[in-house]
Amino acid sequence: MPSAIALVMIARNEARCIARCLASAQPHVDEMIVLDTGSADATREIAAAAGARVLSAAWPDDFSAARNLALSHTTAPWRLVLDADEWIASGAACLAGVRSRDASFIGLVSVTSEVDGAGGEVQQAPSWIPRLLPAGVHYEGRIHEQPAGSLPRERLPLVVGHDGYLAAAQQAKAGRNERLLRLALAEHPGDAYLHYQLGKDLEVRSLFAQALPFYMEAHRRGDASAAWRHDLVVRLLFTLKKLKQFAEAVDLAGHEIAHWGESPDFFFALGDLLLDWALAEPERAAELLPQIEASWLRAVAIGERPELPDSVRGRGSFLAAHNLSAFHQSLGQAQQAAQWRERAQAWRAAVRPLRREAG
Repeated sequence: MPSAIALVMIARNEARCIARCLASAQPHVDEMIVLDTGSADATREIAAAAGARVLSAAWPDDFSAARNLALSHTTAPWRLVLDADEWIASGAACLAGVRSRDASFIGLVSVTSEVDGAGGEVQQAPSWIPRLLPAGVHYEGRIHEQPAGSLPRERLPLVVGHDGYLAAAQQAKAGRNERLLRLALAEHPGDAYLHYQLGKDLEVRSLFAQALPFYMEAHRRGDASAAWRHDLVVRLLFTLKKLKQFAEAVDLAGHEIAHWGESPDFFFALGDLLLDWALAEPERAAELLPQIEASWLRAVAIGERPELPDSVRGRGSFLAAHNLSAFHQSLGQAQQAAQWRERAQAWRAAVRPLRREAG
């Protein structure tokens, strides 16, 4: 007999987007549970109208505690965990296949986050995140919580869209995660992952000087094989660039390049770093210009690497090509600029927008 799947969600003040999430999941699950932790808007009413069973609880200042409470309200063998600012974009048919399997693994899904690009465009950054849990698995961690246990993890062809990192959505939650991360670090001061996450929280709010010491501590303490190391290195290069600590950033890149020789994000960030250094110190331009071009050419040669955690779509194609076009244009090399511009336009046109999958 096929096993049931429950959608399990915690939410607070998500009237903007919760209907989209529930509508994308409803055709593929047997029940939908929304644990509301104190909404002051119409989140509860919208969720109920979409067919969810809505429960209420006080916010415990602990994401794991809230998620575990929500999980306790279903007996389904499988639990699909989504946030209100996410939606199923494609691949939901795989859930039907999961129903006939033993609930003995944790399913990883591709959560593709929309992020604000430097030029105002929306970019996409996919990551593999554990979101399909068998009964009995619980969460650990006050914030940026993770499922506990040693069950094997399996990638599923399920793509989930996420727009909660866009600036408009971030404004409503500014400061909340920072407070919880500082509480978690007070409890676990040696946790490299928490240092990385606090640095990231500060950096995305352009608080670069505050972010840097947390990133540096995460880099010093963290395991070189950690899944989040790739994102940390790229963000650390960006943060050092924004603080005009160019020599330090290049030194870091020199130590890390052996690990990220197949990362378009690494070489894209390196090219941007060297460009800013050349602009800040024009006397270095003759030395740096060939390195800038070589970095972006390397990113294009590598191509897209969506399997890399938090790899931004386009850094191995249209974003790097756009930079190469602007680079050649600035040097008066119109033909090369036009060729890279055409490539950038063709590659960008091939990127599919994240739409909600039809039921």
